[in-house]
This record gives sequence, C-alpha cells and structure tokens, in this order.
Amino acid sequence: MSRSPVEADHSASLYLPLSIAAGLILLAVGGAAFYGWITYGSSIFLAMAETGLSWCM
Repeated sequence: MSRSPVEADHSASLYLPLSIAAGLILLAVGGAAFYGWITYGSSIFLAMAETGLSWCM
C-alpha cells in the first residue's frame, strides 16, 4: 500500500519542528547542568571527596 502525496508531506512537515523543539530542550537541559556545575562544582567535589574519605576510615 502506498501513501498519497498529501500524507507523506504531512508527516515530513512535522519532523523539522519536532526535531528543533527536541534540540532546544536538550540544549536547555545541558545549559542548566553546565551552569550548575560552574556554580556548585567545587562544593560537589568537596562533598564527594569527604564522603569517599569517610568510607576509607
């Protein structure tokens, strides 16, 4: 069974906006994670180091 050209164009027209929206969401999540690491990275590192040292003693 073949699709009509109208159905093929409709499914192809949704691909670009959905992929752009998914890319923007991923960019926002990555940007938030990067900002969090820059802001709280030293505290996270020290907390993990202290936890690791407490397990060793």
